Amino acid sequence: MNPSPPTPLSKDDFERLADFRYRLRLFLRFSEELAQSNGITPLQYQLLLQLRGYPGRDWATVAELAQRLQSHHHSVVGLVSRCEAQQLIVRKPGREDRRCVEISLAPKGEELVQQLARAHRDELLALRQSSGSLSLDLLLQAAQSLAPD
Repeated sequence: MNPSPPTPLSKDDFERLADFRYRLRLFLRFSEELAQSNGITPLQYQLLLQLRGYPGRDWATVAELAQRLQSHHHSVVGLVSRCEAQQLIVRKPGREDRRCVEISLAPKGEELVQQLARAHRDELLALRQSSGSLSLDLLLQAAQSLAPD
């Protein structure tokens, strides 16, 4: 038995996908410019955000951050060093394994991530209000309707 060919995408599907990507790019550009105007790179903001939002605790290891940032271990080590030089984060030996390094926010990093995350939340709410018929839920529903049974 041959599987049925995939359902072709409609013009409406392409319009929704294109609009979603456009709005996603608007948000990412906003995020990039906001980070840079506050003296950090977008990736440094991502690191601060992942530390503040790490599930269940207020610190993370380099390996955990590499996973959350979808980056290489050695790249995250460099990123952590740059953030440490700006006094945004602190490193300390692991509580259970001294070979492991726990990375957490310094007061300056905590203040900055609070400020930037609030602005990001407000921007997302504004994009949501201006999106008209577009929402992530609608996009996901459209994708599910195109999926083969």
